[in-house]
Amino acid sequence: MASYYASSSSSGEVTADHRDFPHVLAVDDNHVDRKIIETMLRNSSCRVTTVENGTRALEYLGLRDGQPNSATLASKVNLVITDYCMPGMTGYELLKKIKGSSFLKEVPVVIVSSENVPTRINKCLEEGAKMFMLKPLKQSDVKKLRCHLLNCRS
Repeated sequence: MASYYASSSSSGEVTADHRDFPHVLAVDDNHVDRKIIETMLRNSSCRVTTVENGTRALEYLGLRDGQPNSATLASKVNLVITDYCMPGMTGYELLKKIKGSSFLKEVPVVIVSSENVPTRINKCLEEGAKMFMLKPLKQSDVKKLRCHLLNCRS
């Protein structure tokens, strides 16, 4: 795991604390896919939290029964990237819950899938997804994500 801590350089500059890096919540039921996106994002100076399904993502975001709780404030994320096909709750259903929350609707959501289904892609974009990306993700895809991360940083 990459760590970022405040420190001083020999020139007296203070480098950024890890909290200054964008925070991404990565949601995927496949362990290998979670590790790949986690590694790519960390290599691009992002903080990454991974969870294995939509329910865990909502818990992490502090959204239970559609109502935000104080955990949301403590775990602010700048972007959610989620797999489309997951058991229990699809990435599309997770997207709808996030966009349906007055508290979280401004958080950009990116959907990823190994299936190129135009109707699915359009449905996600119409519901508010910032992007729909095809697996396997490449480092160039992570560069595209950076623009969404920079636009939503506080």
